[in-house]
Amino acid sequence: MNVRLFFMAAMQLFLFSSCSSQINLQKTMDNAVKVITGSSSGKPTDTEVSGALKEALSLGARHAATVASQIDGFYKNPAIFIPFPPEAKEVENTVRTMGMNKQVDDFIRTLNRAAEEAAKEAAPIFLDAVKQMTIQDAWSILRGDEYAATNYLKKHTSDALYVKFKPIVNKAIDKVQLTRAWEPIIKTYNKVPFVKKMNPDLKDYTTRKAIDGLFYLIGKEEEKIRKDPAARVSDLLRKVFGYEG
Repeated sequence: MNVRLFFMAAMQLFLFSSCSSQINLQKTMDNAVKVITGSSSGKPTDTEVSGALKEALSLGARHAATVASQIDGFYKNPAIFIPFPPEAKEVENTVRTMGMNKQVDDFIRTLNRAAEEAAKEAAPIFLDAVKQMTIQDAWSILRGDEYAATNYLKKHTSDALYVKFKPIVNKAIDKVQLTRAWEPIIKTYNKVPFVKKMNPDLKDYTTRKAIDGLFYLIGKEEEKIRKDPAARVSDLLRKVFGYEG
């Protein structure tokens, strides 16, 4: 039935009917609006909660991967910037005093470039994990804190993500020639008398920092959806995250 004609006919009946009939007609019209627009109030269903949580995490994952995989996505974002490996901070300080500032800066840049390159492959991995969420998980997450969905994803996927993600990081590291940037630094440092020889696992370090950075971005998206109604870009998100029950 044409929606416009339905409302015109209903309005005419409304104007010429008795008071009690008007009340019943109003209820009928309200129900019709809900059916036609797909909107309704009250407690969301299990399916709606599950769908909304999956949608929210999917949006966050796609956004995180898009932002992080851009040039300077890691390098110029202070929140996820990957610094010189902390356990090798002494290496950085020592070689900088030996006039190797440029080499250190180049190394740090390539470290972040490797993470940016790896992030291009991250979205499908995250989205795969989102699909595994149960209805019980969804309700628990909905009632949780502002990072409950992100923490759930981190808890249940970090190990699997590492296994899947590390080869991507390894390939990215080779592509941006991170090892070539690292070798002159570590060789220079290890020649210094009486220092403890070091050679951190750069691939492990970069993998973990890249995953941490992506989860951070997903978390910020979740926080936004929970707190800002304008960030709820679908009727489903608006209904579920607007529910206060």
